[in-house]
Amino acid sequence: MSGLEHLAVLAAGFGAGIFTSTVGVASLLSFPVLLAVGLPPVVANASNTVGLTPGALSGSWGYRRELREAPRTTTAVLLTCAVGAVAGAVLLLALPASVFEAVVPWLILFTCLLVGAQPRISAWLRARHGDEVPAPRTSMSPVTRAFATLTGVYGGYFGAGSGVMMMAVLGLGLDLEFRVVNALKTLAVMACNVVSGVIFVFAADLDWAAVALLAAGSVVGGYAGSRIGRLLPAPVLRGGIVVMGVVAAVVMLT
Repeated sequence: MSGLEHLAVLAAGFGAGIFTSTVGVASLLSFPVLLAVGLPPVVANASNTVGLTPGALSGSWGYRRELREAPRTTTAVLLTCAVGAVAGAVLLLALPASVFEAVVPWLILFTCLLVGAQPRISAWLRARHGDEVPAPRTSMSPVTRAFATLTGVYGGYFGAGSGVMMMAVLGLGLDLEFRVVNALKTLAVMACNVVSGVIFVFAADLDWAAVALLAAGSVVGGYAGSRIGRLLPAPVLRGGIVVMGVVAAVVMLT
């Protein structure tokens, strides 16, 4: 890579770190940059996952106050996404990269719809109880755990839009404040990246220059993104997640 390409990857890491902690589509920015500087797709994918792990770690640290509000759910998210990511990383190494290409953009669009409609869906579900006020759902049900694990599989396999998917799963499965759900989403991305990243370090071809540049940029961007995500009003953050998720799906379709 040339000097300008090094700067481009570093900047992509910083921007992707911010995206990880806010709108959840980090790979929309960083993965195309790695392809543009000449990395093969599978090498770019694995290098992207390892390089963005520090950003997810710093973003999760930035959200530590929110994560303390839901300790049991925090543990459940870590475990389900870690287990799923193991399967996803193995699939990446065993299957051609084109396997999910046809379905993933439509899956992202569907989850964007769920994220945008989640307040209305939750209100409708509450209205079905009539005068009876249901207890807030603060722990993950078996169904929510199952979908979180499947999202972890996708996160370990490719990951573009996995944050949006996790927002939909947690937003519909839990009655927590949006800022806490966003923190849990960032933690989920971190769990996927850490587990699959460890596997890729030992079993995949990596471009270590790209990994180092992405890591340096993302660790700053991830923490900065957690500050931004905490300050943004829930409707603004929700709208940003939906818009960026749609953009990610459109880019993948073209």
